[in-house]
Amino acid sequence: MKKGHILGYDMSEKSCQISFYDESKDEPETLEAAVDNYQIPLVLGYFKERWVYGREAKRLSVVNHNCAVSGLYEKAVRRERVKLGRKVYDAVWLLARFVELSLEEFPEIEYITFTTPETDIDMSKLFKGIGQHLGIPKSHVYVQDYKESFCQYMLFQPKELWQYEAALFYCDEERIKGYMLRKLSIDSGHAGESFVTVDEVANAHMKELEALYPIISEEKAKDADASFKSMIENVFEKKVVSSVYLTGDGFENHWYPNSLRVLCNGRRAFLGNNLYSKGACYTSIRKCTPEDEGPIYLDETKLTERICLRMRVNGQEGWYPIVSWGEHWYEADGQWEVLLEDASDIEILVETLSGEELQGDTISLEGLPERRDYSLRLLIEVMFLDERTCKLTFKDIGFGDFFPAADFQVEKVIDLGGNNGEFNSVS
Repeated sequence: MKKGHILGYDMSEKSCQISFYDESKDEPETLEAAVDNYQIPLVLGYFKERWVYGREAKRLSVVNHNCAVSGLYEKAVRRERVKLGRKVYDAVWLLARFVELSLEEFPEIEYITFTTPETDIDMSKLFKGIGQHLGIPKSHVYVQDYKESFCQYMLFQPKELWQYEAALFYCDEERIKGYMLRKLSIDSGHAGESFVTVDEVANAHMKELEALYPIISEEKAKDADASFKSMIENVFEKKVVSSVYLTGDGFENHWYPNSLRVLCNGRRAFLGNNLYSKGACYTSIRKCTPEDEGPIYLDETKLTERICLRMRVNGQEGWYPIVSWGEHWYEADGQWEVLLEDASDIEILVETLSGEELQGDTISLEGLPERRDYSLRLLIEVMFLDERTCKLTFKDIGFGDFFPAADFQVEKVIDLGGNNGEFNSVS
């Protein structure tokens, strides 16, 4: 894979950041917006028939605020209309234009993962649409939140750094959040697979932090240090933590010497601001590696069930998943073509990680025309109607010019139970 074909794109309210894979390097690199600065201001401008973005657009906004727009991320999420110069634009189009400009030095992108503070079905549609606007296939565009990006980043680090639990603290000018990566205990029936999750373990608004910008107040810094130290001790109580990561602009002023001593007590600590974009890039790397068998990330938004069909693939008969656990339900739709042997039905198996019994079922193929072996070709479609309901469709699509498609179609609706508490039973 050539340099720059696999990307991770961190998009937040005020800035973005881009990490890219270079197979000659040990880990992804992050695009510099300036010397030792990875943050690209999320500002877009239009002046004298030319689009500008980032730092140049930010300078333009100082000279003529009517020629530049900030807050693109929030405006696009709210689907606002935005006036820029003499024209009114759709905010989603402006955000797509910003992304396009920021990626100009990567002309042949094959896989990209967008990471945002939080994600949902609307966020997924937004960024997948932007990816398609850039000419990237929808199936090669992924969207994940910061917790999953932290997890994916850690999975590519030396195993001793997440042998037990790994912690991340994020700090901006008013808030500190804490997250913990941990392994999940799954029943012995899934011994060949491993699962991980990230929990939010702390979220505190600290008034002392407001006084640290832009000039440090020594008294307020001591108060903030004491508050952060207390938070760390509460989070780490009765836990074995292998490593700690600090990220966010709030940690740049080094106001936390006493807290740092607690963080580094028997564990390794790291400071940096490009963890999320690198984690997104690692997701892209995993997605383009079919043989990847690394740990599966789960959270309350991911499927804890999978649907398998009884098939023979490469001469091996077994249960093959068409819906996998660890996916968002709104990203689990798909299509497959299969050739049938002499079969009167198709076997389905629904597995869950919540410890419940397996659910088996069959789809009758009665009414399918009789043809010689391997000349019956079916299209299998998976479509989620909502987070709990999956519809399977089996349709005859013929066999080229030899056998035209018959008027055969059968559907099966499966109630998975969705995310209605099943994940909470996995510990």
